[in-house]
Amino acid sequence: MFEIEGIAASPGICIGTVYVHGSHQPKIPKYAIERADLSDELERLTAAVERAVEDIEEIKRVSTADLGGDEHRMLDTHLLMLRDPSLFEDARGRISDQLSNIEWILSEMTQELTAKLSDSPDPYLRERTADIHDVIRRVLGHLLKTDRPNLANLDREVIVVTHDLLPSDAVAMNKRMVAGIATDAGGKTSHTAIIARSFEIPAVLGLSDVANRVEEGDQIIVDGNAGVVVVDPDEETVQRYRRLEQAWQEHGLQLLGLNELPAETTDGKLIYLNGNIEIPEEVDGLTSHGADGVGLYRSEFLFLQPSELPTEEEQVAAYASVLEAIAPNPVTIRTLDVGGDKVSDTFTTHEEKNPILGWRAIRFCLEERAVFRTQLRALYRASTHGNLRIMFPMISGVHELNRVLEFTAEVREELRREGVDYRQDVPLGIMIEVPSAALISDVLARKVAFFSIGTNDLIQYTVAVDRGNEKTAYLYDPFHPAVLRLIRTVIDNGHGEGLSVAMCGEMAGDPIATLLLLGLGLDEFSMSAAGIPEVKRIIRSTSFLEAEELAGQIMDMRNAADINDALREVARDRLDLVMP
Repeated sequence: MFEIEGIAASPGICIGTVYVHGSHQPKIPKYAIERADLSDELERLTAAVERAVEDIEEIKRVSTADLGGDEHRMLDTHLLMLRDPSLFEDARGRISDQLSNIEWILSEMTQELTAKLSDSPDPYLRERTADIHDVIRRVLGHLLKTDRPNLANLDREVIVVTHDLLPSDAVAMNKRMVAGIATDAGGKTSHTAIIARSFEIPAVLGLSDVANRVEEGDQIIVDGNAGVVVVDPDEETVQRYRRLEQAWQEHGLQLLGLNELPAETTDGKLIYLNGNIEIPEEVDGLTSHGADGVGLYRSEFLFLQPSELPTEEEQVAAYASVLEAIAPNPVTIRTLDVGGDKVSDTFTTHEEKNPILGWRAIRFCLEERAVFRTQLRALYRASTHGNLRIMFPMISGVHELNRVLEFTAEVREELRREGVDYRQDVPLGIMIEVPSAALISDVLARKVAFFSIGTNDLIQYTVAVDRGNEKTAYLYDPFHPAVLRLIRTVIDNGHGEGLSVAMCGEMAGDPIATLLLLGLGLDEFSMSAAGIPEVKRIIRSTSFLEAEELAGQIMDMRNAADINDALREVARDRLDLVMP
């Protein structure tokens, strides 16, 4: 028996039999071609790409009933990549220059591109290498006439163990027969993690070498709560984990009964629990988990496709569909947050040595005013369909905010002159994700209707740590005293001006942080749909007074380690959380 620690990517516990999903990397031949055969080689590429498109369309057709919004978007992205002439333009040029076979050219090109992305400091870019591998490997399979392993044919319940589960394999697999997932690669925001969470499959990723340390048929335990995999467990360990598995399942059943109940403390303080979404199709998941509204609609995912910019009409339709589905509850839509860790071939942006600190989010929009104008027009036009709130990302100071508000007023006036119907009372708010904004939040609060704290970036900027950098990721801690002091400052300053203060970063969905944030006075929590029931249970099981007392004790502590220990102790002893 031995244990391997990894990344807790999808919660839950399972005990089962290993199914090793091999990498199946075909050997790529290299040979010269005659210039007279160049057109034949190009035709082979075209045919292979067309077959790859047919593959993905077939996956969508067969698996439609099982696919969620994330999976649909991923497959659509792969189709767009295959249909985008620019993806294979370089390959066609290299064939002509090198007069080598297309398989070798594609392999060479892919290695260069993925190496470049893998070295990126941005986790989003590093994880997009899976999409490139997936698409190119599918094309190579048709060129080499090799069969791809098919997880859709699983006929017994297994735990899938592999080096890295390609996105389309994850979508196509027979999820009813997958009890758990363990991979060498991947992280919390990878496609594998997203799909595992969507289907409530326990998953531990980033295990480094689990695929080489197990064999087909081995017994294995996947603890997605603690981020641990146990290989060949002894009977005592199996029984211990069976008890934990049963407790986790019973806990999940209890949470189902909370969907129709408010997130209200025992002494009557009402908290709003909202959901984060990227595409309209995710709304169903929010309503089924008891969300009060949408706290963050990441509108940039309308723009991050290798195609034309979304038109004003397309944006109106997307925004209106969410507003209508959630009405009369509020929907907070964040304006375009492109740049940094979100790139798009749609926009021509110059390369930056440090894009996280560069031309991104509201800085981009204030320069690309035609794009910003179209989005604001679409938002206001859609506002008649529900309860819209507009939120501007990465505001760093008063002058920047003034420019945004002035431009927004210009757009409203433009619509008024055109006789376009829109709601006059749409609240305008800002994300607080830059330390400078947090420190002058008393000034900013006089100019907007609400705050939403974006902890993912706020933590990164406050402690000067790229959470995607493995050498320093241990320093990325939401419970660093400096981060907590900034959060308290924002909440206090917002309340001082009568503002509602929300949080939409990952910290908002962390059950360990719930009582602390409640005690600091946070009004709204916004998170992924699956996290809402647990946070609601915690809020309903305590009084606001108890939370305030805990927050006072925590804020007196001097280092993150003590704070983490204290909050975990509370989670175990008072909140009955299933803890690692």
